Amino acid sequence: MRVLALDHGTARIGCAISDPSGTLATPLPVIEPPEARSVLELVANYEVELVLVGLPLHLSGEEGSQAALARTFAKELEGMLEVPVETYDERLTTRMAEASKREGAAAAPDSLAAAHLLQAYLAGRAAVEEAERGDE
Repeated sequence: MRVLALDHGTARIGCAISDPSGTLATPLPVIEPPEARSVLELVANYEVELVLVGLPLHLSGEEGSQAALARTFAKELEGMLEVPVETYDERLTTRMAEASKREGAAAAPDSLAAAHLLQAYLAGRAAVEEAERGDE
């Protein structure tokens, strides 16, 4: 399944895409300014089957104003797209993106954050699928 991950912000949207097998996450160029129409183009161009919007939670797990903006954006996308849109906890992805930049990653920090978000989602999904296979 090809998944598009978005790190939604007020200035830009970081983007990352999975490979068709749903194993690897690759950063894409940022969307600037942050417009939902541009997400529609990515969904069509990459044959995306799921859009994942990062949900910026506080370390305590509580939602703040940025999480509300992300949820509103996800709802907007749901109304425009014919593929499912989900939110996913993006805590610490910005710090991971900063570390990736220090290690020489060439992508924009927002797209690196989206790639870390997507990689965490894919790993979690793979673990669930593995556990389900073990239960059979």
